[in-house]
Amino acid sequence: MKSLLAENSGPDVRDSAFCLAVRTSAGRIAQLLLQHGADPGQSRPDELLSLREAVDSGSPSLVEALLDSRIRGRHSKSTLLEMRDLARRWYETGVETELRRLTDSQDPLVRSRVQDDEYDSVDEYSLGGMAVRDGHAAILTHLEELLGIRTSFESLMARALNHNKDHAAWGNATMVLANRRDQETWTAAAALRAHSKPSHRLFGAEVLRLTHLFDDSAEDAFAGPALDLFTDWSTGEANPAVLTEVLVALGDHCDLRASAALVPYAGHADAGVRRAVAHGFGTWPEAPAFLEDVHEALLALMTDTDTEVRRAACLTVAEGRDRDAVLATAMAALLDDADRRVQVTAVYGLALHDDEQCVEAARRLPPAPPGTPHEHELDAVWRYEWRRDGR
Repeated sequence: MKSLLAENSGPDVRDSAFCLAVRTSAGRIAQLLLQHGADPGQSRPDELLSLREAVDSGSPSLVEALLDSRIRGRHSKSTLLEMRDLARRWYETGVETELRRLTDSQDPLVRSRVQDDEYDSVDEYSLGGMAVRDGHAAILTHLEELLGIRTSFESLMARALNHNKDHAAWGNATMVLANRRDQETWTAAAALRAHSKPSHRLFGAEVLRLTHLFDDSAEDAFAGPALDLFTDWSTGEANPAVLTEVLVALGDHCDLRASAALVPYAGHADAGVRRAVAHGFGTWPEAPAFLEDVHEALLALMTDTDTEVRRAACLTVAEGRDRDAVLATAMAALLDDADRRVQVTAVYGLALHDDEQCVEAARRLPPAPPGTPHEHELDAVWRYEWRRDGR
């Protein structure tokens, strides 16, 4: 599919591929095709899986593909209500119980984690020749939103907390709540900061972070409250996963207080926390130079033992406006990093900083394995050469 899209195939091919993806329950590929221009409106209903089959499959991405705005009108409100009830039954009964009822099998259940779309995972259960994913909570949430049903904060949180943070049920719940952008939801999420369980604090922090992140209004009413809350929260949070979410939220603010709150965690024992710090320093590109303490923290993070921390710190330096020679030297040192992705980012940074070392370093890079991400960063080298040569 990636090859098909890379070849820039015509719309007819993408539309046909979308039909095939839906018929074979490949919701993730169907979503990918929609993102790249496939028009589901070109398909006939009999060319696609039925909505009932999609709900039964437990794949949120598959259901959402069939409920794309261009073909959503094919389903009446009564049908959507039926599908909501079907999703709720699966969710409340549980996939294992429902599978055993449908297959009448007492064989061992096979459970595996699968990627359902670009961002979220679900568990897939196999029994008696049937395979069903446990994304029904996410499907239920999506159908309620389409029907204009305002589900309570508590219900959505309960659906999320039955799973890990990367599960579709969690992702759908936090997105729905964050998009409400109202004081009631903000207050309920903020209250979770005092909860004894880290999972509840993590859920609250994500809802609050996304509420501010998605607020594209001119007023940006949640910017001030979010910065105050997360700055204070960062000083007392002991759980690494929750602290990471809090620091990521601080990184969404182009404010000196946010940078100051990040600095103390540059040497934290948890690599995820350090990655959040390295990324967070890069959200204020209009600043002419890094503050001295940020400068020192980035230099340390660029020599971190964790590959992703080094890369994140290098990327922050690369895209910042600070042209300090010490930072350029630190990037150049990463040209010999053991990880090729870090090397590529160092080349990218040196090119953005108009450093001639990037040209030879790009030539010396080992070949990239097929499908390697971030290769587009190397385009900065030829753009530098154009600037250098005055073309």
